[in-house]
Parts: sequence; C-alpha cells; structure tokens
Amino acid sequence: MKYEQWISYRYLTASKTRFLKFLNVISIAGVAIGVAALIVVTAVMTGFGHNLQEKIIGTTPHLMVEKETGVNDYDKVVSKIEEVAGVRAASPYIQGNVFLEQSGKAMGLVLRGVVPETEKKITKVKEYLTEGKWENLQDNSICIGSELAGYFGYRVGDEITVISPGSGISGQSWRYKLKIVGIFTTGMADFDMNLALVNITTGQKIFGAAANYASGIGVKTSDPKQADRIKKAIYEKIGYSFLVRTWIDMNRSLFEALFLEKWGLFIVLTLMVLVASFNIISTLVVTVSSKIHDIGILQSIGLSQASIRRIFTKQGLWIGFLGTFWGLVSGFGICYFLRHYIKVPAQIYSIDHVPVEVKMTDVAAIIIAAVIISFIATIYPAAKAAKLQPVEALRYE
Repeated sequence: MKYEQWISYRYLTASKTRFLKFLNVISIAGVAIGVAALIVVTAVMTGFGHNLQEKIIGTTPHLMVEKETGVNDYDKVVSKIEEVAGVRAASPYIQGNVFLEQSGKAMGLVLRGVVPETEKKITKVKEYLTEGKWENLQDNSICIGSELAGYFGYRVGDEITVISPGSGISGQSWRYKLKIVGIFTTGMADFDMNLALVNITTGQKIFGAAANYASGIGVKTSDPKQADRIKKAIYEKIGYSFLVRTWIDMNRSLFEALFLEKWGLFIVLTLMVLVASFNIISTLVVTVSSKIHDIGILQSIGLSQASIRRIFTKQGLWIGFLGTFWGLVSGFGICYFLRHYIKVPAQIYSIDHVPVEVKMTDVAAIIIAAVIISFIATIYPAAKAAKLQPVEALRYE
C-alpha cells in the first residue's frame, strides 16, 4: 500500500502546472487559517473564563453553608465542617443590605461581616487590598471596593455612615459611622462597587444579631472542582436543615453562558474549515481532470478502483494534515504572542495581558474536526477518479 501514499504525495508536491500548485497551497492555507483561528479563539475564551473563575473564587468561598433562620453557635458548626475530608478552612460571616449615606443621599450596599483571621484563609480579599491593612479591620472599621471609593472620592482614614435597613434581624434602623481602613480591587466592578467588609462583631451590631449568630459559613476546599462531592459530605456531617451551595451553584447561569459562547464560537469558526474543504474538493477535481491519462495507465497495469480512490483520498488527507499542522503552529505562535507581548489596560481588566489558556482537549477536538472535514471533502473527487474506465482515459493518447 506504500505506492498509493507515494503517488498521492507526488500529485500534491510535483504538479507540473503552476495553477495546480497554487490550488494546493490555497487549500492548505485555508485549512491552516481555520485551525489557527479555532485555537486562538478557544484559548482566549478559556483564558478569560478561567480568569473570571479565579476572581469569583477570590471573593466568594468555594462553598457557603447557610440556614433560613441563620446559624446560631457557629463555632460548633465550623468545627464539624472542618472535620470533613477535603475542607481546608471554614469561616463564619454575617451578611445583609445596608444604605450608605453620602451628601444627604443613600445607596444600597451589601455588607459582609467576617472574621479577619479566618476569612483570609477562604478568600483572597486580603490579597486584593490596594490600600490599607487587612489587620486593621476591627470594630467600627470597614473595607470598601475601589469602584465605590473612586465614585465618592474616599480614601483610607475617611469616615462613612451606613444605615441599617430596619427590616433586618432587630427590626430597628440605626446609623453607624465607620472608618475606612482598606480599599480592595477584585477586578469585578459589581463587587468593587457594591460590596463592603466589616469585622463580624461590627456586622452583628449593625444587624442587631447576637454575639454567636452568623448568616452562614464560608468553606474553602483543597480542590474547587470537588466542591459538589464535598457538598454532599457536609450535608451528611451537619444535616439537611442547612443549605449548602457551591461557587458553581451561585454562578451557574454565568458559567453556562460562557460555555455556550465558547462552543458557539467553536461551531461558527469550524465553518471556516468547512469553507476551506471546498478548496480541497476543487483542487482534487482539477487534479483528477489533469491526471486522466495517468489514471488510465495505472488501471491498465492492474490497479483497482479502490486503489485509485485511496490515492486521491490520501492526497486530500495530505492537504488536511498539512493545513492542520501549520494551523497548529500558527495558532500556538499567535497564542504565545498574545500572552507575552500584547498588553491590555490593567485598570479596566485587572490584568495586564490577554489571558490565553490552551487546553489539550480543545486542541484534540479541533484536530479531529479538521481531519474529518478534510476526509469528507475527498469523497466525491476520489469516487469520480475511481469510476474512470481505462479505455476512456486512454482514448485520445
């Protein structure tokens, strides 16, 4: 069977006419461009998705254990949760809505009371601080997001007034003056504008809660991807009177939208490879037309129709393989260039480079799609070549 491979390769590389050589080059280039575009787009989409995931995990625990009536005597619950295999740390929090009063106006904020010593073990809020010190988050102090600070012109050391809603736990509304001791930047405008952090004792005071009361318990796992498994283990440990939500549950619609967007683009860009396959069809049709004499000779010396079909099928696959190879080289090269040399505004995206992440599963899917499309494109021209009769092929020779 080696002669079939050799003949198909010779038809691809040793064409006598410049036009046929040009068609071969165009066919290979068409597949290469499609494959490169697929690799770059899927890598960028995966990178942005992973970057978004890291930001979400940085501000939200891997799991949140809550109860409709709140968690009383949370120390005991924290101890039980930390006994579960795969749990690295747990920290209580109290969370609710408050109003920020500024110049006679009020805007809503999500106020989260945390234990600074354990909160830094389950989220990256301490790492996100751009001004101030995390250790200063004590009684009557607050950390706010950079978007909120920029909107009102707040700086570390300023005082702000928050108003408890009155419909909360205590049923009373109070004003509290808090000192800004830190400003954080997560890179997510919604968090940086609407989230504020206080010490859990301050939060309990604002919401009129008891000293041992928490809205819930944040949990960090050793592997975020195992959150669903650990969720079941926590239920078995503390009972089903609690509500346990993973970071995926809390952002499911967002990640589903990203997934659909990524694979939607994959399907759309696969059409580029499909369009390139028409070049393969036209190239093989022209090759068959120019090689009628050769086909007749090959059949006259005993080659079967199946062998003729395989010769032109392999020529089309050569085009597909070469196009895929150069597409991979180009795609990886562009991804490397984007990651290391293209800068983006850090103040907008919170990163200074394009987040490119090439996954081998995506690359494998692209290679398989390109090869299958290339193979399908060879079916008609190869069948046409195989149906030629030796007498008709040599009639005018």
